[in-house]
Amino acid sequence: MTTRTAVVTGASSGIGAATARALAADGWRVVLGARRIDRLEALAGELGGLALHLDVTDPQSVAAFASRVERCDLLVNNAGGALGTASVADADDAEWLRMFEMNVMGTLRVTRALLPAIVASGDGIVVTIGSIAAREPYRGGAGYNAAKHAVAAMTRVLRIELGGQPVRVSQIDPGMVETEFSVVRFGGDEQRAAALYERMDPLTAEDIAETVRWIASLPSHVNIDSMLVMPRDQTSAQVVHRHE
Repeated sequence: MTTRTAVVTGASSGIGAATARALAADGWRVVLGARRIDRLEALAGELGGLALHLDVTDPQSVAAFASRVERCDLLVNNAGGALGTASVADADDAEWLRMFEMNVMGTLRVTRALLPAIVASGDGIVVTIGSIAAREPYRGGAGYNAAKHAVAAMTRVLRIELGGQPVRVSQIDPGMVETEFSVVRFGGDEQRAAALYERMDPLTAEDIAETVRWIASLPSHVNIDSMLVMPRDQTSAQVVHRHE
């Protein structure tokens, strides 16, 4: 029996790394893509997987990555991120373009490049890691909100376009997850990032990884179109219960 192969982008840390571990534990062969190749190779060695350099904002990098992927039964589009908290009035063009490159164009490039292999697998799955920002715009998230709404629209139209094909398409939209995400968003300010999660219990990368693993374990006729996953202490994008 051929071992099914999962390709995970943004796999050097956080949700991507946790997802790779969860899938490997479930019997998947994992192909890991990210820019930080040293971290990636360490994880691939741990899991018996394959580490490949990938910068989703660079079309040539995506093409080189895809050329090394011999089989793809499951694609987990995890690469992406947010930059800053500027309002529309104060928006920085470069930040917005960077977020669209990371989230929208990156997801497009990798999905497009691997789609023939996903279809050819005969039972393919595309899982995109979105965000609550794809569903609910919030103050301080203008550019990221716009990018993740675009990703959600692209994921939905892919589902429509693949009607009748042996491919399932899902989007997982996490709420507050404590990873490096906020540190990057705040330009490396770890103290500011940590303050977001004070006196509440956020999700972990492993929580989201488990949802990916579950979706991938379901019978092929079951498609989880979308999931909104939030910690118990969070009820909307900016409504969070803080413990005394």
